[in-house]
Amino acid sequence: MITLSDVRDAAERLRGVAHRTPVLRSRTLDALVGAEVFIKCENFQRVGAFKFRGAYNACSRLSREQLDRGIAAYSSGNHAQAVALAARELGSSAVILMPEDTPASKVAAAEGYGAEVRTYDRYTGDRVALGAALAAERGVTLIPPYEHPHVMAGQGTAALELIEEVGELDALVVPVGGGGLMAGSATAAKALQPTIRMVGVEPEDGDDTRRSLAAGERVSVPVPRTIADGQAAAIPGELTFAVNRRLVDEIALVNDHHIRDAMGFAFERMRIVVEPSGATGIAALLAGRTRITGRVGVIVSGGNIDTARFNEVLSR
Repeated sequence: MITLSDVRDAAERLRGVAHRTPVLRSRTLDALVGAEVFIKCENFQRVGAFKFRGAYNACSRLSREQLDRGIAAYSSGNHAQAVALAARELGSSAVILMPEDTPASKVAAAEGYGAEVRTYDRYTGDRVALGAALAAERGVTLIPPYEHPHVMAGQGTAALELIEEVGELDALVVPVGGGGLMAGSATAAKALQPTIRMVGVEPEDGDDTRRSLAAGERVSVPVPRTIADGQAAAIPGELTFAVNRRLVDEIALVNDHHIRDAMGFAFERMRIVVEPSGATGIAALLAGRTRITGRVGVIVSGGNIDTARFNEVLSR
């Protein structure tokens, strides 16, 4: 599907376009979890999330003719912004299908990058079918949020950067929604360090990847109602699951309470703002949902949350 060479090629394409995001440490976190923890802060990436890596890597490979026609995407928020910005950077246009209950800040951000936004009901609508229909109607190229080899390879550059900067890790903890970040990260990490333990993290009510790995095939669950809206997937991607079933060692589950605690910890102790989906890796460590020692990397996948929503989530 994808290889370390694909991830390295994506890294070259992203050089000077995407941010090389910082890696933070916390002595308090180390003491609490009993490990050396290295936090890869994709909340400082362009558009505030890792999604820009994959979106730009895929969009930048389109022909001039395709770019002139435009790009379509479907997304709960971060991929929407990423495609919108990538399209703008490449002199193209974007139309994005987003859930009706997407946080207003994410809709506004996508529109701010120049995208046209169309909405749908995530609990009754099939976003894949709706997105394909929208792309066909407009005659534009569809860039999905994870079911695309160039998207997966682009996402894997976050893990590649982390290992290049801090050296060998005993484990890498990655949030899992559709599975693109994990597929790219696991491809890079396992190629560089075959013994590294790849730990995915899902919301308890949206454990489609955990169930699928246990069953050996993709399993669908009801669309989860969780504050981690970026991980509200009902079934793993076909392409991403083909990678993750080979490379993922464990799936840890966290609930909304764990996620709130992790967001609060990140804000109070590390002085960073993390959105719910981005906090699930830290949540798994703090809640003891995965038992890891040694040197542990954690990808904080994003920080797209406005002040009102941040206050609302933590106040509960």
